[in-house]
Amino acid sequence: MLGMHHANEKRRASPLLAGFTLLAVLAATAQTSKPPDIPADELVRATVANEIAAANGPAVNHMFRSRKQTPKGSQTRLYVETKDAIAAMLIAINDRPLTAQQQQAEANHLAWLMGNPDQLRKKHAQEKKDADQPLRIVKALPDAFRYVYAHADDAGAGPGLVRLNFTPNPAYVPPTHVEQVLSGMEGFLLVDAEHRRIAQIDGTLFKDVTFGWGIVGRLDKGGHFLVKQADLGDGSWDITEMQLNITGKILLFKTLAMVSDEVFSDFRRVPDNLTFAQGVEMLKAQENLAHDGHTP
Repeated sequence: MLGMHHANEKRRASPLLAGFTLLAVLAATAQTSKPPDIPADELVRATVANEIAAANGPAVNHMFRSRKQTPKGSQTRLYVETKDAIAAMLIAINDRPLTAQQQQAEANHLAWLMGNPDQLRKKHAQEKKDADQPLRIVKALPDAFRYVYAHADDAGAGPGLVRLNFTPNPAYVPPTHVEQVLSGMEGFLLVDAEHRRIAQIDGTLFKDVTFGWGIVGRLDKGGHFLVKQADLGDGSWDITEMQLNITGKILLFKTLAMVSDEVFSDFRRVPDNLTFAQGVEMLKAQENLAHDGHTP
């Protein structure tokens, strides 16, 4: 599933677009897959239907790590998905372990959440909300764009993947501001032709996109995003990388700048009925392994 936590936690229920903006260079030696024998727009519609079904289906929980790089440096976190909410722990800043004081602050925050059921419910509700808007973007993909299979000279997508280039559909009318950003975007999708899942979405704003006649906000031309997702080996898909490079303004004066590259790795399945408290214990155990010299 493709798919914004303590203020930085990854929201997973929307696997396809959580964040929005990322760019990657495909390997020059990648093999080209033959386009399926169906129209490009029908392939996208069938693939998006699978993405929505996966997003609305039973949750498959994992423990994983992320490393997020921004102009200010990097942060590495461990996550455990539980039935209550996502448990997260910062474990490194600029690839260096936390100080004892920083570790204590992380432990205190997790303890505070465990001791405040109302806050934990609010956290869970916010995670769901964070997933809903990207899912609306995914649902809009078949109607918001026109798709064509890539030509042989630019279709290098990798084994089993098909590249579809997209441009805005001039007949599409965005129902809300959430989908409005699509009117100024072009790019490509990489689709797993066998499983009908989106392996990558890469979009660039080819014009400024304004909201509320420019009073509410503006996203600048040239903004770019890329999201990758992959089969985790247990039948579920999840985001493995997100790149964002978007600038603009909010309410005329406040500058908006989202520049980051976040990689998600080391996915391991955990029990579906795991509680938040049990997830926290798993985080602590994994952190202790790292301090003992083992690789988490």
